[in-house]
Amino acid sequence: MKVGIDIGGSHIGIGLVDSNGKIQKKLEKNITQEERKDIKVFFKETIINTINEWINKDNIFIDKIGVGIPGIVKESKIKYSVNLGISNYDLKDILKKEFPNIDIHIKNDAKCAGLAEKNLGALKKFDDCIFICLGTGIGGASFYNGKLITPKRSSGFEFGHMIIQKNGEICRCGSKGCFEIYGSMRRFKNDIRACLNFSEEIEGEKLLNSIKENLKKEKIINVINEYIENLCIGISNIVDLLEPEAICIGGSFVYYKDILLEKLKKELYNSDYIFYKENMPQIVVAELGNDAGIIGSALYA
Repeated sequence: MKVGIDIGGSHIGIGLVDSNGKIQKKLEKNITQEERKDIKVFFKETIINTINEWINKDNIFIDKIGVGIPGIVKESKIKYSVNLGISNYDLKDILKKEFPNIDIHIKNDAKCAGLAEKNLGALKKFDDCIFICLGTGIGGASFYNGKLITPKRSSGFEFGHMIIQKNGEICRCGSKGCFEIYGSMRRFKNDIRACLNFSEEIEGEKLLNSIKENLKKEKIINVINEYIENLCIGISNIVDLLEPEAICIGGSFVYYKDILLEKLKKELYNSDYIFYKENMPQIVVAELGNDAGIIGSALYA
């Protein structure tokens, strides 16, 4: 059995994945503000405790561990993760000391989720395609002739840090006007909460239901329209550069697809964003949902 670990900007998911890419056991935890103060310890303890329980209590044989983490990964080291606030973090070495007989691999989280969707999910039938993960930040993966494009120097395809607003808001990376400042699901949810005078603790199903209850209010319509416009700007840049047959959107966007997906398609297809309109890509939603990161990490391993 393989373990797939999906580390995000606000959560961690750990899954036991079989040879068919099916999750047999899963642990998911949101990262609290208190845990964020020493996030390296939180990751270490959560991962090690969970895997040890599966090995020792449930008597499960594990031969590989794959970890997906946001940011730049080079030679299995986390060089720089903007949304986690960590750099030069050798998580592989830490895990190898605890599990010396298990093969361990670390890769950018969006690349892992993209691999899952390309092999088992919404991108199976496409050769040239893009995966975009909309969550705390924005990550991505690009496939050409069916293969993941992997630059030699680092992870590559940091779609979230394209500049879409000249002299825009400052991103956590230090640049101004990055795509993820305007197009991440964190931005969308924060704007909705501000609009409805909600605290940051209002999340998940409660926030989603509140949006649905207030969909006809002008202030909510304005937030959604602005978010869709910013998404279209970022996506159109990707399409013009890479000419994909399809774009798959994953991350927490999948939970809001009933509100956002058709509006996104209509705006992108009917407005003047894309240069070559005869080659408009299909827009699809991740079939594996938020499990794509776990499954993809295990696949990569």
